Amino acid sequence: MKVMIDICIVPLGVGVSVSEYVAACQTIFDEAGLSHQMHAYGTNVEGDWDQVMLAVKRCHEAVHEMGAPRITTSMRLGTRTDREQTMQDKVDSVQSKLS
Repeated sequence: MKVMIDICIVPLGVGVSVSEYVAACQTIFDEAGLSHQMHAYGTNVEGDWDQVMLAVKRCHEAVHEMGAPRITTSMRLGTRTDREQTMQDKVDSVQSKLS
């Protein structure tokens, strides 16, 4: 099953700057071959359910290995069975209505 997620992983106990942890997770999504788009407060990721969830787990493992004693993550996810749809398809649909 394909899934689209919006995820925000926040390491706690590491100070106020988290960009190095965000970069580590972006690398994990890249290495997993997942389509992803970072935005100001998280990342949209799409792909096979198991591959996406494994990448989320790897992000947690990596952030802990980087020294974060605690992580809080918020995630919204969606699936469709009626048709294939990408993140870009969703954006394009809205953009076409604005034209």
